[in-house]
Amino acid sequence: MQTTAEIAAQISAEFSLLENWEEKYDYLIEKGQNLPDMPDDLKSDEHLVKGCQSSVWFVTECREGRLYFQTDSDSLIVKGLAALLVELLNGQPAEAYQNVDLSLFDTLGFWRHLSSQRSNGLTAMVSFLKAAAEDCAAHHGA
Repeated sequence: MQTTAEIAAQISAEFSLLENWEEKYDYLIEKGQNLPDMPDDLKSDEHLVKGCQSSVWFVTECREGRLYFQTDSDSLIVKGLAALLVELLNGQPAEAYQNVDLSLFDTLGFWRHLSSQRSNGLTAMVSFLKAAAEDCAAHHGA
């Protein structure tokens, strides 16, 4: 399995081919639309990320010290950001979440181009995943 640094470099390379912010947003939205559909019964308060203006859900599962998750959102941009987190982190060892390097979002320019609410939402999504990864590591003896 690729490391998060290798995956981040790959994502960065994909976005670097795009010429302007309109293309980058379109590509981000496309990534979100390519996520598998989350069943409506999983879109519950239990899986809702607190701190996001939009509704975004993460369903996590710990298997053999690795955190797997699925996600959905009612916002196209937020769903695209969540899709990047899926690409970057899904299936990684729980320890990888604790020191995850989010400079990818700076490299891609998202911190500069997202509204403060969306930036806060991205931070909340990462915090949610970090907490799930801590729980995974604690219960798996990692």
